[in-house]
Amino acid sequence: MEILGYLAAVLVGVVLGALGGGGSILSIPILVYLFGIEPVMASAYSLFIVGTTSLVGAVPKYREHLVNLRTGILFGIPSIIAIFCTRKWIVPALPDIILQTETFTLSKRTLLLGLFGMLMVLASFSMIKNRKEPEANHKRFRTFLVIVEGLLIGFLTGLVGAGGGFLIIPALVFLTGLNFKTAVGTSLFIIAINSLLGFLGDVLTYTIDWEFLLSITALAVGGILIGNVMARKQPAQLLRKAFGWLTLLMGVFILIRESGFFF
Repeated sequence: MEILGYLAAVLVGVVLGALGGGGSILSIPILVYLFGIEPVMASAYSLFIVGTTSLVGAVPKYREHLVNLRTGILFGIPSIIAIFCTRKWIVPALPDIILQTETFTLSKRTLLLGLFGMLMVLASFSMIKNRKEPEANHKRFRTFLVIVEGLLIGFLTGLVGAGGGFLIIPALVFLTGLNFKTAVGTSLFIIAINSLLGFLGDVLTYTIDWEFLLSITALAVGGILIGNVMARKQPAQLLRKAFGWLTLLMGVFILIRESGFFF
C-alpha cells in the first residue's frame, strides 16, 4: 500500500500542474487510506505538499505573465488569516467525540473526512459538466466580495486541508475579471501562500515527520512538471472531465467508508 501511495503522490502534482487545483482532493485520501495517517495530520501534511507543489508550479506561470500578484495578495491575505486561525485554534479544539447518542456517534475523524468527501462530490459536478470556460468580466473588481471569498475559502482550507483551487479559479474570473489562464496561474500562487502559511499553525502544534513529508512532496513536485506539459498538449476540458469522474468516485468512497456502510 505504501508503494502505491508513493506512486499516487506523483499524481497529486500532475493534477495541480494540469488543472491549477485539485491536489488536496488526492493527497488527503492517499495519506489517510494508503499511509494510514489520521485525518488531522493528513490535512496538515496535505497543506505542505500542495503548498510546496503549487509554489513550484506557479513559477513558470509567473514567467509566462499568467500570475496577477495584486489579485493574489488581496485574495490571499484574508485567506491566510482564516487558515492560520483555523489550524492553530479551531481544529485542535475539536473534541474526538463531537456528538453521541444511543444510535449515532459523530467523531472528529468522521466530521473532517465527511466534509471533505462532500466537497469532493460537489467539486466533481462542476468538472464533469461539458461547459465553456467562465468568461471574465472586466467592468468591476469586486474588492469586498474577493475578501469575503478569501475568508470563506481560508476557513474551508484550514478545516479540511483542501487548497480550494476549484473554488478559487471561478471566484477570480467572476470577481476580479481575470481571464481563465491567468486565474489558473494566480490560483496556484494563492494556494501556495495559503497552504504553506497555514501549515505554520500545524508546525507550532504537532510533531511533523519531515523525512516522510519531504519525500512525498518531492514526488508531487516531479508530478507538477509532468502536469505542466500535459496542460500545454491536452485539451483542458478533457483533463478536467476525467479528473471530475475520479473525484466523484473517491468522494463517494470516502462518504461510504466513513459512514460505516459495507466496511
